[in-house]
Amino acid sequence: MIYSMTGFAMQSRESNGIGLHFELRSVNARYLDLSFRIADELRIVEPALRELIGARLVRGKIECRLNLQTLDTAPRALTLNTALLARLSAAESQVLAQFPAARPLAAADLLRWPGMLVDESPDAAQLQAAIIELAEAALDDLVATRQREGEKLAAMIRERIARMRELVAIATPRMPAIVEEYRARLVRRLREVLASADEERIAQEAVLYASRIDVAEELSRLSTHLDEVERILSANGAAGKRLDFLMQELNREANTLASKSPAADITGIAMELKVQIEQIREQVQNIE
Repeated sequence: MIYSMTGFAMQSRESNGIGLHFELRSVNARYLDLSFRIADELRIVEPALRELIGARLVRGKIECRLNLQTLDTAPRALTLNTALLARLSAAESQVLAQFPAARPLAAADLLRWPGMLVDESPDAAQLQAAIIELAEAALDDLVATRQREGEKLAAMIRERIARMRELVAIATPRMPAIVEEYRARLVRRLREVLASADEERIAQEAVLYASRIDVAEELSRLSTHLDEVERILSANGAAGKRLDFLMQELNREANTLASKSPAADITGIAMELKVQIEQIREQVQNIE
């Protein structure tokens, strides 16, 4: 199963007058790179979110956004701090005993007193279970999105691999004839240049130089690398780094094929192979 590193997921929940909004954005990166944009009052859940995401994703730059909103339709419940109210009442009695003319505390004064109103809205610790559940749902969506994108990438790569196999199949049977033509041409030139050399020496020199253009080994390695690419596409787990390495190997063989071949049609095949490899390499950068 191939997974892309690009994707987006969003989940929202409402509970007890609280709205939670969670987003995950993913783009390609060399390693797993997590960044969080979380409301200050929810920072306590970041370690749990980091562990949760790290257990599901291997590579990619992941941006996580978590916001909390108090819903207007369900105002927060406020409770008087009765202990503080009792202390203030006792203090007021003492002050009025000393200063009978002093103005008593008004209800508005009491309500504005720091700590008098207790906000009974749940705190981050109470919300953590709901946030983790929300994050798990968003991760499921993100993984599904990355999987769908990965399937498209794998299909595109397989199309390019099939074309590369066609090119190798065209080049492979041509090489013996090309090598023989090159060897015969060398023999004729050597006879012209080395008029005094014996035939055995000419044949040896011709075989030596002709072997330098034989790309049978490169064509064989190309086929082997293509087999490995398809094996990786059919396997499970992270594949991007392995595929990127194979693209480098394929490109190296295609370069050698282009530099060694004396035939225009084989050089053309090598150039098309390089085009196909580059197209795959660009897509491999997005694979986890």
